[in-house]
Amino acid sequence: MGRTRLAMLVAALAATGAAGGTGATPVYRWTDAEGTRHYGDRPPATQSAAALPLSAPPTPATAEPIARLRIEPGTGRNYAWADNLLGGPVEIRLRFQRRRNIVSDPVLPARATLPAGGSMLLAVLSVAESGRGGGDFQLQMDTLPGDPAAQPRDVEYRLPVRHPTPRIDQSYDGRFSHSDLQNRHAIDFAVPIGTPVLAARSGTVMQLESKYEASGLDAARYAGRANYIRIAHDDGTMAVYAHLRAKGVLVRVGQKVQAGQQIGLSGNTGYTTGPHLHFVVQVNRGMRIESIPFRMRGPSGPLRIGPVK
Repeated sequence: MGRTRLAMLVAALAATGAAGGTGATPVYRWTDAEGTRHYGDRPPATQSAAALPLSAPPTPATAEPIARLRIEPGTGRNYAWADNLLGGPVEIRLRFQRRRNIVSDPVLPARATLPAGGSMLLAVLSVAESGRGGGDFQLQMDTLPGDPAAQPRDVEYRLPVRHPTPRIDQSYDGRFSHSDLQNRHAIDFAVPIGTPVLAARSGTVMQLESKYEASGLDAARYAGRANYIRIAHDDGTMAVYAHLRAKGVLVRVGQKVQAGQQIGLSGNTGYTTGPHLHFVVQVNRGMRIESIPFRMRGPSGPLRIGPVK
């Protein structure tokens, strides 16, 4: 069939999101009684805080692949397969980056949704009848976690940390790092490193990262380098628990968890300025991950969460 060249591009998980602002919007910095430095949308009520401009947004690091493009040669044709590497559904879009004298069945671009750990034949590629001297092609496979057919239900989530007085440092539309679609409706719970992280809702562990140990405001070094757990729910929504400590992931991909079950330990990894748990509920809107608002119950009743004014 001539030479075959492939290029597989995988979308990165934005666990922390892009920071908002270009220097005009302030965030606040303060140090607590234990000497830990914090950043947030607003100053704490009991301490003085310095207003700081935030310069350039971080550039997320490349995430681990969530699906694999596999080409199997046959007689006069090649078969393009996709393998889902996650414990939950993945949406895939396959398209030509370049082709010469090649036809595809079905015609590309094509989309598909693969179940957890599933494989699917995406396309059969062959040389066009008018082609002379064979043909060649270059494919691109874009992937995102989640099922675009998800139908989110109105569910009350449990508090995702075991702590008597967790403080919300950043809420919806947070100016520091909750300005992008994936994290607009996220909440940052300021808790000490090692605080038990609990499943806020029952589901299945679909994705995790646990190899990182450091943190900081250097975007080139730390953006996208947070330890996290992604859990899929039965209505297609997904919860992300991010910035976990080193060796702070206590579950495995494919494991079913119950609401209130301990799944990890909070930390301070990735693009962050202080120990906290970043919690967000997301949904795949068709090759686009978006965060969605949610209700949550704390130790004293429903939490008041929403845009910071």
